[in-house]
Amino acid sequence: MDPRKLAAEFDKRPLLVFWESTKACPLACRHCRADAILKPLPGELSTWEAKAFLEQLADFGRPPPELIVTGGDPLMRLDVMELLDYAKDLGIPASLAPAVSKNLFEALPELRGRVRGVSISLDGLKEAHEELRGVPGIFESTLEAVKALVGAGMRVQVNTVVWRKSFPQLPDIFKLVFDLGVRVWEVFFLIETGRAARSLDISPQEYEDAVQFLVDASRYGVQIRTVEAPFYRRAKMQRASGLSYSSPTYEKLAARLRELMGEPARPLDPAVVPTRDGHGIIFVAHDGTVYPSGFLPYPLGNVRKESIVRIYREHPLLVKMRRGELGGRCGVCEYKEVCGGSRARAFAAFRDPLAEDPACIYTPRGARNSA
Repeated sequence: MDPRKLAAEFDKRPLLVFWESTKACPLACRHCRADAILKPLPGELSTWEAKAFLEQLADFGRPPPELIVTGGDPLMRLDVMELLDYAKDLGIPASLAPAVSKNLFEALPELRGRVRGVSISLDGLKEAHEELRGVPGIFESTLEAVKALVGAGMRVQVNTVVWRKSFPQLPDIFKLVFDLGVRVWEVFFLIETGRAARSLDISPQEYEDAVQFLVDASRYGVQIRTVEAPFYRRAKMQRASGLSYSSPTYEKLAARLRELMGEPARPLDPAVVPTRDGHGIIFVAHDGTVYPSGFLPYPLGNVRKESIVRIYREHPLLVKMRRGELGGRCGVCEYKEVCGGSRARAFAAFRDPLAEDPACIYTPRGARNSA
């Protein structure tokens, strides 16, 4: 579908609704957005309140958004299977983003038929992944979990955070994901929120190198999505139009990718889905508070008091985001409709969710003309 038509659809309903079903989690990851803890916090939506929230999602109309049940670790909610069943009864497709723990292996038989898919985090090769996740042996457990899910015939997505130690490993991580039989790779870029610190992050130039590498990787039959790096779409469209890119770091990543995978057999697919924080995506916290995304701590309302449909469609900040009323380079960029920059990173850097994205190095034509 034309990105402009998709954007118009996103005015009415999001593509994805992320629900932080609990803060409870057995892990203590260094970059955790949720700043998760071992036990649930007071104020989490009760079973009854969670069902009322799911009913609100059905009010978006057909097709309803997909519900991504996350956390913390959603499997630490005792009622999670009941809620997944209720979502299914309402016709709401749901996916799960659990932590890799004994909970996941025990729950695997119950998940089949209840969820569309499961996403598993793999944030580097063994040493890097375990340093970020803070649990010895979690790398092997993660591979075991992915193999078990794939073997059970479930749709599996691997999520990878790009941080200073995983960045040079991206080709090897991609090969590992591919060899595991996974064909959806979602690549997250850090935002300074929760426990994520600037010291973990990479530079703006490395952001560009990373998204250009992902354009190459997308030619190997794996669907690649980015979180908080919507300029991946700009890079993809530029490359599809014939523009080339080169830098020493990118060339090293690209050469390693070809060494591991051979030459890509597929042409570059220029299609993009123009979601960004508050535009096709919305986030509901453990206590019902609604945010543009899980990485943008700007409260918009609460599903306990107001329908998420009304919040999504009418909140002034979300309306401005969807209209592209952005500042700086993002506001004059010719790729604004398909990218729009990370609103979460703009907020983290400038305390303004409508400011420009400081991680994007691209200078738009509008900014060049006014210089």
